[in-house]
Amino acid sequence: MKVETLGVIGAGQMGHGISQVAAYPGGLKIILNDISEEFVEKGFRNISQNLDRSVAKSVITAEKKEEILKRIQKSTSLQDMEKADFVVEAATEKEDLKLEIFKKLDKICRPGVVLSSNTSSIPITRIAGATKRPDAVIGMHFMNPVPVMKLVEIIRGLATSSDTYQLTENLSKQFGKVPVECNDFPGFVANRILMPMINEAVYALYEGVAKEEAIDNIMKLGMNHPMGPLTLADLIGLDTCLAIMEVLYKGFGDSKYRPCPLLKKYVDAGYLGKKSGRGFYVYNK
Repeated sequence: MKVETLGVIGAGQMGHGISQVAAYPGGLKIILNDISEEFVEKGFRNISQNLDRSVAKSVITAEKKEEILKRIQKSTSLQDMEKADFVVEAATEKEDLKLEIFKKLDKICRPGVVLSSNTSSIPITRIAGATKRPDAVIGMHFMNPVPVMKLVEIIRGLATSSDTYQLTENLSKQFGKVPVECNDFPGFVANRILMPMINEAVYALYEGVAKEEAIDNIMKLGMNHPMGPLTLADLIGLDTCLAIMEVLYKGFGDSKYRPCPLLKKYVDAGYLGKKSGRGFYVYNK
C-alpha cells in the first residue's frame, strides 16, 4: 500500500514531533488528532516553532515552511482517520486508553491500513488483540525529541506480517530515521535498559546517597551521558517513567523493576517534570 496520508493520534510532545518528521522530510500529508482543539493547536504551534528554527538556520525557506504546514490537517475526531493510509498512535501511556483507541481505529480505518503504536512499553501483541487486523498492527517507537533523535524501535507483535514490518521500516527511513527491529517484550529494548537506570537514580536520591545535581553530574561526567538520569526523567515525564516501570514490574514479576516510592510520591503530587513546571527540578513554564 502506498502511504500518502499519515494519521497521528495525540498532538503532545511525541505526536507533534512524529507529525513534523512525517511532513518534512517525509513529504506526507498529516491528520494531527487530539481530544481538544486546544491540544491540537498547541501541537501545531510547536511544529511551526520548530520549523522557524530550521528557517533561521537556512535549512529550509520560509516558503517551504508554509508548504509543510499546509499539509497538516487539524482534527478532533477519530473518524477523520478514515482518510489515513497509515496510523501512528501517540496517546498517553495508559493501556486501557490505547486499547480503546485501537478498537475504534479498527472500525474506522480501511482494511489493510496499518495501525502502529508509539507505546514505550506496552506489548504490541496485547494491543493487536483489541483489533480484527493483528497482522497489520506494529510498534513504531520514536525517541524524544523526535526531530533530533534518529532511532525508531520497530516491534513485531505475534501476528505482525512481514509486509507490515517492511512498510513500517520503509516509512521510518522516509522520515530520516534509522529503524531497528526488536521482539515484543515489556519495555522492548530501549526502556528495558533505560528506565531501571532512571529508577535506580531515584532510589539513590530517595535513600540520601546524593542530591539531584550530584547524581546527574556523576552520570554526565563519569559515564559521558549527555544529561543526567533525573534531568532526563523530568524531560520524559515522571508519570510516563512510572507507567513504564509498572509495565516492566507487572510483565516480568521481578523486584528489580519495582518503581521507587519517591517516584510514585512525586507523580501523586503532580510533580510530573518539565511539562508541569516541577519534577526533580523546578522549571519556569
